[in-house]
Amino acid sequence: MTHFLTKASLAALLALCTIPATVSTAAAAGPQTNLVVEAQYHRPIRGCSPMHAVRKARDFGLRRAHITRMSPRVVVVAGRDRRGWDRITFANVRGCPLIRR
Repeated sequence: MTHFLTKASLAALLALCTIPATVSTAAAAGPQTNLVVEAQYHRPIRGCSPMHAVRKARDFGLRRAHITRMSPRVVVVAGRDRRGWDRITFANVRGCPLIRR
């Protein structure tokens, strides 16, 4: 008799625990899921974009600025300044911080 009560109480406990899990899954299928799906496909800017690096190099006084090298770590922009040809190296992270000139 004790085995029967043990198995019955375990089955009742499992049945009770699965009810909240199925309700939350069914509630998630409402109209709000479209907003979540659209938000997941928005691609954030993670690194230094080439246009931002060239714009920033022009602000530093480089004329005819163009990208010469781009790697996962750095973005190198070359151009002319008052003294001749020059290079500016930016970090390839958000905001394009200056590494060396």
